[in-house]
Amino acid sequence: MKTYKSKVGLELATPLAGLFVGLGSLMAYQGLWEGVGIILVVSLLILHLFRTTRYKLDKNTLNIQSGFFFHKEMPIASIKKIIATRNPISSPALSLDRIELIYNRFDSVLLSPEDKTGFIAELLAQNPDIEVRLKRV
Repeated sequence: MKTYKSKVGLELATPLAGLFVGLGSLMAYQGLWEGVGIILVVSLLILHLFRTTRYKLDKNTLNIQSGFFFHKEMPIASIKKIIATRNPISSPALSLDRIELIYNRFDSVLLSPEDKTGFIAELLAQNPDIEVRLKRV
């Protein structure tokens, strides 16, 4: 089983960190300790999400895990297309440098593996029929 971590993009991490530090500081300054506690709990949940978002490939299956809430398994044989995207829609991807996997008939998921080239090569080794459309920059 090969595991690929999600790439963490500063374009997502920096605003979140700034927001939570700013709100927490403001609430602490005003003595709103319940608010500081809520900010701390939410920050820990987001940190957990950042540490656990990964994509595992075994012989026939892609297993996508992101925090407590997102777990998806899909047969690699069901993947039809891989497309480069920067779509900001909510997904198990921690960067806007993403790929979209089109699978089954109308399903898709956005991912952001750190080693995008290795991840795609591993998928193609198991399913050479996948159409790959990546933008060259």
